[in-house]
Amino acid sequence: MTRGEERLADVAATSAVGARLAAVLRPGDVVTLTGGLGAGKTSLARGVLAALGLAEEAPSPTFAIVQPYDPPEVRLPVLHIDLYRLDDAGEVDELGLEEARLDAALLVEWPERAGAGRWPDALALNIAVTPDGARRLTWEAPDAWDGRWPR
Repeated sequence: MTRGEERLADVAATSAVGARLAAVLRPGDVVTLTGGLGAGKTSLARGVLAALGLAEEAPSPTFAIVQPYDPPEVRLPVLHIDLYRLDDAGEVDELGLEEARLDAALLVEWPERAGAGRWPDALALNIAVTPDGARRLTWEAPDAWDGRWPR
């Protein structure tokens, strides 16, 4: 397990982290994005999707819960998931994410709503707002990410 942190000065820096992540992302990967409302989770996911080739800005999946992206609009299949509106961790099973993960990468906002230990091999990213308005990104990268993150 590798842990680390970095300061993100603005939305552009947050998107740049997403671009770095896109360079190493592959089907089967899960990336969890935690942080308070407005911390930058969706901005980071948008950075990933833009770097994978998405031409337009990705909408927040808050209401759709799962927003799929497939080639040719992106270079690899990705599901952008927002679990904020789920009331029960059991509802995650109904989304079919484990099956979808066979062919796609998952970017999961609000993963704590899925229950503890749902994706033990996930790259866990946490974004917190600092007193000066910047962001502090911390991560835990399990062995499955060794040599890929941090980058």
